[in-house]
Formats: sequence, structure tokens, C-alpha cells
Amino acid sequence: MKGMSSFRLRARILLCASLFGACLFAQDWKTTSSLPGVDLNGLPESQKASVLKVLREQGCSCGCSMKLAECRVTDTGCAYSTGLATTFVNAVKAGKSEKDALAATAASKWAHTQPANRLLDDPISIPVSGSPFLGPQNAPITLVEFSDFQCPYCAAAVPEIKALLNAFPTQVKFIYKQYPLEIHSQADLAAAAAIAAQKQDKFWPMHDALYDHYQDLSRKSILALAQKAGLNMERFENDIDSTEVRETVVRDVQDGNDAGVEGTPSLYVDGQRYNGPILMSALKPVVSEELQHPPVAKPAASTK
Repeated sequence: MKGMSSFRLRARILLCASLFGACLFAQDWKTTSSLPGVDLNGLPESQKASVLKVLREQGCSCGCSMKLAECRVTDTGCAYSTGLATTFVNAVKAGKSEKDALAATAASKWAHTQPANRLLDDPISIPVSGSPFLGPQNAPITLVEFSDFQCPYCAAAVPEIKALLNAFPTQVKFIYKQYPLEIHSQADLAAAAAIAAQKQDKFWPMHDALYDHYQDLSRKSILALAQKAGLNMERFENDIDSTEVRETVVRDVQDGNDAGVEGTPSLYVDGQRYNGPILMSALKPVVSEELQHPPVAKPAASTK
């Protein structure tokens, strides 16, 4: 894909390598009643059917030559089909006619591919209230990462981010948001485990333990990690399967979809998607440059 860093491209290749297996389990995009990453909840059945019909007819803008519904089922990491479908569905939910909803979709940023070779995309707003963070609350630079505990590239990024925070101890706040990929069968449970640990003020110890053991995130393994981290196990086991925790994971994923996340890890520097490698040596000059002109408005996390 144009403008993607080699790091992001490797993550994309990982998605494609798993494509065949994923498709074995995916429903036919022409008949499925749900689409990955698209919230159809709240629509009456007749309206839902009409929306799905449109999504099966409209093309994706990413260059894949597929219809939106086809792209959502075939390539769950595509930000363009997610963005276009979500924009259309939200417009319908807001009471717009099909014609006006299509016009809103055509006017959205997802209707056209982004310019290539940009290290930082245009800034966007990312909801971060309640998300765990490291660094000063009012640091001049905010990094937001969407990550997957089962992703090897995310695990490799952990020491790089820590080195960056050590280099800018008072100037950078790092916010973590969940984005378990559908191709990783244990990532969703791991995300829930991290949030359950956060409820006991143990997010970061659990974060580190999960990444240290990203190759085995079975329930048995996660429970052992939680016990070793000193968590109240009765409370932890109740929280990990709770509706509240599950809804937090879903909300983070939706925030990632809205932000245009294409794969993991995805990093945003003051709301600008970063398209380079997540290496301390590459990120340090980017942060130094941002410190010369920090934006006025900053997103803020409320829970450590």
C-alpha cells in the first residue's frame, strides 16, 4: 500500500498471510447479516437489510476493486472499507435518507486514499478518557497506541516505547488502547485481562507480563500471570468476563476503526498517525520536532 512504512507493511503482510484461514470461517459477504467492524445494532431489520444491500453494491476506495461488504469480510484490517461503511451506517442512524447518507460517505476522508510518503497524517481526535497511561498528565506531547497483546510486532514495540519515554520523561504521555485483531484468537481475552487488571491498578504489570508471554495467552496462562502479578483472583476472574470490561474492549476497537487503524501496532503522535517504524531512533526526532510546535488542544486520559 502506498505510503506505508516497512513496519506497517509487514503487519499488513501478516494479515494477508492469515487471509486464507480467516476466509474459511468468514460468512459469504453477499449473504452475511453482519460485517466486521461495522455496528449495525439499533437498526430495524428492514433498514438493516437496506444498509447491507448498499454496502454490497458500493465499492471500496482503498484500490482493492472490491465492494465495501466484500472488503470488510475479506480484509478486516482495511481502514477505508471500515470508515466508509461506518460513515454510511452512522448517517442512516442519524435519520438521513439513503441518498444523503451516500453523499456524506462520498464527502468523508475515507472516500479518497491518503497522500503517499507522509510520516505523520493530518491530526484527528481520539477518545482516551479512562485509558491507561504513562507519563505526566499534562505532558506537551501525547502518544496513543492501538495494540494487540498477541501481535509479535506489538511485543517488539514495547521496549522501543519505553526507551522513548525514558528519553522524554516529562514531555511525553503514552496512552494505551486495545485493538485485538480478529486473526489472533487469544488477543481479545488478553485485552479483557489487561482491563480487568487496570481495575485493580495493575494494568502496566499485566501489560508487561502479557507481552512477555504473547505466544501463549490461553486463559490458563493469563490466570497464572494475574496471580503472579498479585491480583485479587476472585475479582479478576469476575471482571475479565464482565460486560463492562467487554464493552471497554469493543469501544477501544471502534475508536481505532474511527481513527483509521489498519494493523497493529498503530501509533498516533498528537493525533497524527505515525507511518514510520516504531523504533526509538526513528521516533525521537519526530517527538523533538513536535515539541517545537505542540498543539493547543490535547486529549487526556483519566485513569492510571
